[in-house]
Amino acid sequence: MELGMIGLGKMGGNMVLRLIQGGHRVVGFARRPELVASFVSKGMVGSASLPELMAKLPSPRVVWLMVPSGAAVDEVLSQLKPNLSAGDLVVDGGNSFYKDTLRRAELVRSWGCRYVDVGTSGGIWGLTEGYSMMVGGEKEDVDRLRPVLESLAPAADRGWGHVGPVGSGHFVKMVHNGIEYGLMEAYSEGFSVLEAKKEFGLDLAQIARIWRYGSVVRSWLLELVEQILTESPELKGVKPWVADSGEGRWTVAEALALDVPVPIITLALEARIRSREVDPFSERLLAMMRNKFGGHAFEKEQGK
Repeated sequence: MELGMIGLGKMGGNMVLRLIQGGHRVVGFARRPELVASFVSKGMVGSASLPELMAKLPSPRVVWLMVPSGAAVDEVLSQLKPNLSAGDLVVDGGNSFYKDTLRRAELVRSWGCRYVDVGTSGGIWGLTEGYSMMVGGEKEDVDRLRPVLESLAPAADRGWGHVGPVGSGHFVKMVHNGIEYGLMEAYSEGFSVLEAKKEFGLDLAQIARIWRYGSVVRSWLLELVEQILTESPELKGVKPWVADSGEGRWTVAEALALDVPVPIITLALEARIRSREVDPFSERLLAMMRNKFGGHAFEKEQGK
């Protein structure tokens, strides 16, 4: 199959390589010419602009977007519009907010084109392990993409599926990432308790290795925990600052709108936000409230 790939970042670039390995012809474009050149050397057909990319694809064309969620997707779509023809299929393989996907699908349909959303998980490991893909769209469009999806997945019949209409792929991926927040927080807290029990002299990497086999809590995340703790048992030089890319927030907001309680995902999101507070006002206020009502001592910062 032939398709165009727009966006050659870590995930998009690795997807290109996996598709090439699967026998597909991929025409790629990125804003950085040197990035395009690096993948041309690996078998991709390069293009210097979106019109050139579209001209190199047979009609009706398949164009796969791997750009950051938000305004970047709308920008690419506006640039694509003059180059699209009736029947062309646009795929958003990034992690867009599903309501934005519904809006974009309607827009692209008004141009006489098709739209599919693919919530994609796998990150930098996808090249070797395959990607988990949650696909939303019309059946005929998903069937058209089947050869690509089967090449990108861990196996042709494993790790991907057509989950529902347009928007559902990104919705399922949103919830997937919310669950991921909770799992990561649980592992982090549990290993913090183990690390605090100094008198046992526990080898945390060994414990992670034990739990990876036969344990109820075994997972790929636990495998990564073992790698991390083997490389740096005390995590020296790592700042306790955790970013969030938005999916956890979207999951919590959607859960509230649906009257579904998600306390673990919510607390995991709040823990990430708290990690980024350099000088938390709330803790300082707590200390002074205890001082005011009970005369409890509080610590002053040096030089203040």
